[in-house]
Amino acid sequence: MSKLTVICNLTMDGVMQAPAAPDEDPRGGFEHGGWATPYSSDAMGRLLADGTKSSNALLFGRTTYTRFADFWPKQPANPFTDVLNKTQKYVVSSTLTEPLPWMNSTLLPGNAVDSVRRLKAERPELDLIVLGSGVLIRSLL
Repeated sequence: MSKLTVICNLTMDGVMQAPAAPDEDPRGGFEHGGWATPYSSDAMGRLLADGTKSSNALLFGRTTYTRFADFWPKQPANPFTDVLNKTQKYVVSSTLTEPLPWMNSTLLPGNAVDSVRRLKAERPELDLIVLGSGVLIRSLL
């Protein structure tokens, strides 16, 4: 049976916000963008890359996908970039249309729960990893 694993950045006080750039994710008046950057390391990148290698595919919501698709294909080769670019990506969205801009990306249109349930039924061998995608995570819960 298909397994779904979530990897997200969540502060101890419950803030789930994009962590990398100071202006990356100001939703809700969040003014602490870039909070994770000082804590990043090559070792952490390798650990995350190794963790995602065990999956067959990545699952994204629209916002996280569009941010990743705008950033990662332009980055120099490293373990995390290679995994993200080469791995099959499924994108749950009711507003995006195909073709999606990032290689190995497939749109799952419509209702998130129905789309993911259908994907898991059609592809029971898939182990999916969700990166970020807080709205998607809430929908699937």
